[in-house]
Amino acid sequence: METWRLLDTGHRSAAENMALDEVILTARSRGWAPNTLRFLQFYPRCTLVGYHQAVEQEIRVAYCRQHGIEINRRLTGGGALFWDETQIGWEIFASQQDPRFALPPEVLYERLCRGAIRGLEKLGVRAAFRPRNDIEVRGRKISGTGGTSLDGAFLFQGTLLVNFDVDTMLRALWIPTEKLKDKEIASVRERVTCLAWELPAVPSSEEIKAALAEGFAEVLGVRFEPAPLSPCEEDLLAQRLPFFQSDEWVYGTRRALSRRGDLRALYKSPGGLIRVSLIVDYQMRYIREAFITGDFFAYPRRAILDLEAALKGVPIDAGALQATVEDFFTRCQAHMPGVSPADIVRTLQQALEKITYTAYDIRPEEVNSVFSVVRPLPEIMDMPSPQPPALLLPYCAKMLTCPLRYQAGCTLCGGCDISEAYHIAEKYGLRPITIQNYEMLEEVLRELKREGATFFIGTCCEAFYAKHRDDFERIGLPGILVDVDNTTCYDLGREEDAYQGRFDKQTSLKLDLLERVVARMGKNGRTG
Repeated sequence: METWRLLDTGHRSAAENMALDEVILTARSRGWAPNTLRFLQFYPRCTLVGYHQAVEQEIRVAYCRQHGIEINRRLTGGGALFWDETQIGWEIFASQQDPRFALPPEVLYERLCRGAIRGLEKLGVRAAFRPRNDIEVRGRKISGTGGTSLDGAFLFQGTLLVNFDVDTMLRALWIPTEKLKDKEIASVRERVTCLAWELPAVPSSEEIKAALAEGFAEVLGVRFEPAPLSPCEEDLLAQRLPFFQSDEWVYGTRRALSRRGDLRALYKSPGGLIRVSLIVDYQMRYIREAFITGDFFAYPRRAILDLEAALKGVPIDAGALQATVEDFFTRCQAHMPGVSPADIVRTLQQALEKITYTAYDIRPEEVNSVFSVVRPLPEIMDMPSPQPPALLLPYCAKMLTCPLRYQAGCTLCGGCDISEAYHIAEKYGLRPITIQNYEMLEEVLRELKREGATFFIGTCCEAFYAKHRDDFERIGLPGILVDVDNTTCYDLGREEDAYQGRFDKQTSLKLDLLERVVARMGKNGRTG
């Protein structure tokens, strides 16, 4: 029977663990190390962004620094993770030449997850694979996985939630609430589980690792023999660790464009969230810089970096954009599970659409604060309406002491932005409606359609728009949404409180921008 190395590197810092991923993968690709099953743990606690993510978009950096939570970056794609000392990571390092592993990523994911699933069964937990790369227990995620490759070797890794500090995770990460709608759940607590919640008593780390090793041995048809890092791996670790401790690795690899005038868009594809930020030359009509991030996986690992380079200099033209992206995927044999070239093109085009927003009294620095629903903004701006549209407003912009905070309506007392928005509605002949939750929003939009409205205007945070974008599309009523002006329930991990009408923070509205959007729509007699 084939023998693999069983490597337990124990509790290490985030930088050490990330460096070891590269070191062992490199050693395996060069034939310096055998196929390996590695167990890893973290101390101190840390947050890890996926390779294609920007720290500033995913991590609450100030909170992590204040609470001694390290920040680092994985070699693999996927979303941001919070690791405490209890969680156990498992990793497979093996040759891609092995016929057992020469498979498309989606197929390989499922095959290797079977080992972890078998190990969980030995602990008394019945688990199952959930495409594209999760292991779940009764619909709740207990392990997320992902992988990457290098010169004929691959790394496939997963994390097993043993216990779960949800409160710290919510404060350490910018929770990607756009994901929640796909699974139709109301909170993070309802979409994950851990061994502590599934078993009467939590097994020791040694028992958990032993069960997982047995599961992988059975599924792979191998035996494991404990062995340490080789001398060449130790030497390589010493060489590479400083880089994985550097800001260049943690932040610089995927630093978001900070230049004013960038055009942004996001799209939730089946394979993950895609974020796009573009700098364009308006006079010459071409893309100067492109920045693409998200919680997707991409093979080869540098595919997104190369795609960004390929987009530089591309004319602002739908045909040229599509041809460039499709040619890149074909020529570079790039593969993104669940993400098609069309998904990338769609997101890029949505960002470029914002070039036209300035023609509608929206300032260049404001274009990313306006979201169009169902149709592009210019089409909505120019469509006729048989009656004044509604102005939909979030209840969280009301004063905390307002007697109507958690009810529809406004007393027009002048004490908050909702009162000012009601005055805007009155000035331009709109019907103001304060929205208390998503169910009310859907009911209102459907009623507006029945009444014959052809569009609506509203204001909400970007996270709410992203989470419910497919719901807006499904309902089918075009609209224009203006972003809010400060911290929201999504920023604070309080979307469940907001959903139940209990969010106890006050949001501000971008009233000046909102009024200009409303006024521009009224210039041709459509409002008022």
